[in-house]
Amino acid sequence: MSVADHFWLSEAIRVSRLAPRVTDRYAVGAVIVGGDGSVLATGYTGETHPHHHAEEEALARLAGRPVPDLSGATLYTSLEPCTARRSRPATCSRLILDAGVGRVVLAWREPILFADCDGVETLRRHGVEVLELPELADQVRAVNSHVLLPSARLEIIG
Repeated sequence: MSVADHFWLSEAIRVSRLAPRVTDRYAVGAVIVGGDGSVLATGYTGETHPHHHAEEEALARLAGRPVPDLSGATLYTSLEPCTARRSRPATCSRLILDAGVGRVVLAWREPILFADCDGVETLRRHGVEVLELPELADQVRAVNSHVLLPSARLEIIG
């Protein structure tokens, strides 16, 4: 882990605070940083569409732009990229792999609440370097208290 990793993951967590709070989805932020240290794109859950995930939003911003080879880029995301979803045909892990992103840094693995996710293992299995910074996970849990609190869970289950 580098100071830059900590900084950019903290920035992804800051971006996640922009996501609308909805009881049936996590508020996630993503920042894509090029190999030269420049920000290529950001995104948060529900930014342009209620069903869009943060990684999906950030990667979509790169579409149609001349983008450098993303194998040297790092995608910082507050929550583990999904490997299962009902609302869209492609998971965030698949989108990351298809884009050729070489590295992912995250704070918190997705708890088994909405889906059984194995994004870390999926990305690693396909050659993506994955780094976890669990010391920032409490901040991500706090941003997602609307989902994690017992009263919010009753709304989801009930």
